[in-house]
Amino acid sequence: MDSKGTADPRDEAHHEMSAHEVVLLLETDPQRGLGGDEAARRRDRYGPNVLPTAGGPGVLRRILGQFNHPLIYVLLAATAVTAALREYVDSAVIFGVVLINATVGFVQESRAEAALDSLRSMVRTEARVIRDGEVRSVRSEDLVPGDLVELEPGGKVPADLRIVHSDELRVDESALTGESVPVSKNEAELPDVTPVSDRRNMVYSGTLVTAGGGRGIAVATGARTELGQIHRLVGAAETLATPLTRKLARFSKVLTAAILLLAAATFGVGTLRGQEPVETFTAAVALAVGAIPEGLPAAVTITLAIGVTRMARRRAVIRRLPAIETLGSTTVVCSDKTGTLTENQMTVRAVWTLDGEYAVTGSGYAPDGELIDQEERRVTATTSKSLERCLLAGAGCNDARLSRSDGEWVLAGDPTEAAMLVAATKGGLSHDDVVPRYPRSETIPFSSERQYMATLHLDRDTGRPLGLVKGSVERIVAMSDAAMRADGSRDPLDDQRILRAAEDLARRGLRVLATAERPPDVTRAFGEDELPGTLVFTGLQAMLDPPRAAAAPAVEACHAAGIRVKMITGDHAATASAIATQLKVLGTDQHSRVLTGAELRDLPDGRFAEVVEEIAVFARVSPEQKLRLVEALQGRGHVVAVTGDGVNDAPALRQADIGVAMARSGTEVAKEAADMVLTDDDFATIEAAVEEGRGVFDNLTKFLVWTLPTNLGEGLVVLVAIVFGATLPLLPTQILWINMTTAVLLGLMLAFEPKEAGIMRRPPRDPARPLLTRSLIVRVFLVAALLVAGSSWLFHWEQQTGHSVAEARTAALNLFVVVEIFYLFSCRSLSQPVWRTGLLSNRWILLGVLAQAAGQLAITYVPVMNRIFGTAPLSGGAWLRILAIGAAAALVVAVDKRLRRHLV
Repeated sequence: MDSKGTADPRDEAHHEMSAHEVVLLLETDPQRGLGGDEAARRRDRYGPNVLPTAGGPGVLRRILGQFNHPLIYVLLAATAVTAALREYVDSAVIFGVVLINATVGFVQESRAEAALDSLRSMVRTEARVIRDGEVRSVRSEDLVPGDLVELEPGGKVPADLRIVHSDELRVDESALTGESVPVSKNEAELPDVTPVSDRRNMVYSGTLVTAGGGRGIAVATGARTELGQIHRLVGAAETLATPLTRKLARFSKVLTAAILLLAAATFGVGTLRGQEPVETFTAAVALAVGAIPEGLPAAVTITLAIGVTRMARRRAVIRRLPAIETLGSTTVVCSDKTGTLTENQMTVRAVWTLDGEYAVTGSGYAPDGELIDQEERRVTATTSKSLERCLLAGAGCNDARLSRSDGEWVLAGDPTEAAMLVAATKGGLSHDDVVPRYPRSETIPFSSERQYMATLHLDRDTGRPLGLVKGSVERIVAMSDAAMRADGSRDPLDDQRILRAAEDLARRGLRVLATAERPPDVTRAFGEDELPGTLVFTGLQAMLDPPRAAAAPAVEACHAAGIRVKMITGDHAATASAIATQLKVLGTDQHSRVLTGAELRDLPDGRFAEVVEEIAVFARVSPEQKLRLVEALQGRGHVVAVTGDGVNDAPALRQADIGVAMARSGTEVAKEAADMVLTDDDFATIEAAVEEGRGVFDNLTKFLVWTLPTNLGEGLVVLVAIVFGATLPLLPTQILWINMTTAVLLGLMLAFEPKEAGIMRRPPRDPARPLLTRSLIVRVFLVAALLVAGSSWLFHWEQQTGHSVAEARTAALNLFVVVEIFYLFSCRSLSQPVWRTGLLSNRWILLGVLAQAAGQLAITYVPVMNRIFGTAPLSGGAWLRILAIGAAAALVVAVDKRLRRHLV
């Protein structure tokens, strides 16, 4: 419906109508187009041809939203507590962490919204429109339904158009549909159920005209275009929290509740015991300060940042910090085919002639490779006349051009023709040699109706004309009356033999084209009507977009790591099946089949998620279906990574737990919607990213297991003192010293810990699994209990042996730090003994321990530090007792690790 509530002709299925019906429906003229006045009225009625700007929260609300997180509440509470204690420096530091986190979150959220702006920019162009019978250049924003638009090579389609005239029109729709080669367009009407990728009578906004020309009537503009529908999906797709942020949110809620409960219990117990309210309140504050892990946000950020640096060295750029951890939890990778699993460069793999088949080595557009016969001997075009003529037809009857730029081969033209150019070069017929020797004089261009291309050349060696033809096997065979042998002689055409050979090549997943020539002795004119019956079949060339060399091992590594790999492509089912089989994405079980978008559409809702779980390859899918596939997998508890490069991938990239875009072949829309960008467009980099992500999660877990006993122990030390009416073993400022210095100098060193062996041979973490397993929680409480027992005993021992309260507190303070140092080495591996980690494999830890030791000596012996923190110098005997307790605690932890190593 339009803005006035009347039926909108743009909502009709125009591909199922004849061109004449579309003209009548949109009240336009197929020759003169709209009148200028009518176009202005429609501009007012339908609005500009631009994608809408989605409304959203204002800047202030988005900034305040960054503080809406339980962990932030804890940090704000820490800020208030330290400020109340007049520890303004500590208060400022903690609040600074809050501000940094909020700033980073706001910036990342703003960058994500840029995906919508990139979509809108795709339709900002100039359009050639016929109005009042004259061709005019207008801004694409001013295009209206009913406008008659001219299409030319190199031009961007400004709206969704129904073709009314086509002159060999071919359009690159890869960014919209995933189709790997340009698509021929015509005027014929199609069935209603025809999917977008097969609508040959429609061209869509944002796609690119690669060859030919034509005219189309604008049937949809702005938000009603296919690009507009994708824009709506991107805007509606939920940006999910990562597994890490979800787990930290749950952990923070529990931590907040525990801190409040313990602080209230401390104050209540002290009050019941008749202690001074101010003293009791100070104790409760000390408990809260001790229980808050102030270093956690910094540890998370720095650990992720280090992971980002490591990832960049492995050719993956992280756009959003938590994304690297998400990769470590990934259970399913939904990968695009073209350019990710494959090279996105068509390559001839085999040449077949009457005298045998030749294998073609090498890959992509680089002319590196050779032709190998059935006896595994290297051959050239001169080896066989039929081979030479087959390669010559592929190179001469060809409009593609390859050039070298920045060390890479760049294509201008059709990928299929580029593959034939390269194959000829490998056989010794370079383009630079063919063009001057066989100058072209006439061309019959390829069309979907003809199914072939033909060119007429002058053979400078003989001075006679030579016709070269390439096209579909069926069409070339039907036009030929003979076939060439290796010595140049001609046999009567055995069409069944040729068709069987073509079918055999096709079953191997290859796209097959036939070549032929019109001999010089044919005297008839060179034209479309004269060619049939005059051709001599020379051979078949079979090609495909080959899998990347590293893709198969990467897929195998993902499978070994318990990660499922699913291929979701807009390409044809046969092509997808061939590549998936080579990469072992498809196996041999009953579910090893390809499901098409049409079959997905027919699935009942109750079966959709179950089928998606089972099937590994999906072909000819639409952007809506790709998005629905991701949502179905997430609904079944999977952490989903999605790779893509086109506009059609953007909604799924944004919906995924982690979206992975391609830097080289990817559109800006895909890159903006993604969390990670691969600089080499290689699936193997995803496997490397998963490995790094698992390492990051391991290091974050190690930090939590290391830091929590200290916070818990500090809180319990205060609580025990209140319960028994004893003097506090640690002051709030001393607790802050422990928390802030050890987190930075000790805990953060775990962020540099190298990945443990076998990290990619274990299954992915269960998304429902908490940050800490039951075994690790037991270890946290065990170490906390050792800290409480050791510090309480040492505090009272020092007092009972004649030392001051300040000395006793200093001993307790240093005991906490020494136990943390011993425990730090244990946490380098949560399951393996200390000696297996290698003392020098993480030198940052050694530097951190030395820096922390210097700090402890300063707070113990420097007079200024003594006054600020209420400490006092210790005797040598006190240090021996501290070290003995620390060593004993390390031994207890080692025994616990030995007993529970299989439960971590």
